[in-house]
Amino acid sequence: MRILVVEDDHEAAAYLVKGLTESGHRVALVGEGRDGLERATHENFDAMIIDRMLPGMDGLSIVAAMRAARNQTPVLVLSALGDVDDRVKGLRAGCDDYLSKPFAFAELLARLEALTRRGNAETRLAVGDLEMDLLTRSVTRDGRIIDLLPREFRLLEYLMRHAGHIVTRTMLLEKVWDHHFDPQTNVIDVHVSRLRQKLDKGFATPLLHTVRGAGYTLRASG
Repeated sequence: MRILVVEDDHEAAAYLVKGLTESGHRVALVGEGRDGLERATHENFDAMIIDRMLPGMDGLSIVAAMRAARNQTPVLVLSALGDVDDRVKGLRAGCDDYLSKPFAFAELLARLEALTRRGNAETRLAVGDLEMDLLTRSVTRDGRIIDLLPREFRLLEYLMRHAGHIVTRTMLLEKVWDHHFDPQTNVIDVHVSRLRQKLDKGFATPLLHTVRGAGYTLRASG
């Protein structure tokens, strides 16, 4: 998932980014309320984690503005204010869940996954005999488990969502690597090669194809 974290406390933000990244998610971090609303308004995220007390614009105001603009991205609000009245205010403002600080990261992750399940009925992807379960983050081909590293999982998810279409290196840099690499790097080729080995080795029909001069495509035949 692509997750926007709006948190001004550096230690808390680092904790969230590290945990979410290690769990296989892509994370964008913003430390100011108005910047958070700007990112939420102009970019697509699968979920958001917003601290309630923020400089510039508080978390509940961000959520209220998003809902007024018909932005229904699932939002988990974090706050040191954990009384019932505070939680009720958060839910009435439009947030989907409310978690009091301090919290266990495992609980945050479980709540985040529950929010995305509610907002997105699509939990499985399939291309031919290749299947991906987005909830358990597992991949199988013809019933055989395929072990993937987090980056490989994100790469495969993107390819499966665009199955049958050519995916360029630029698209992968933007959507899987978030512009963190120079376009001339061979990191994409290396990852695609490793992914191809895991997906196609031992199977009669290859799924991952290189389209010379254009990019890559994932398809069940041809």
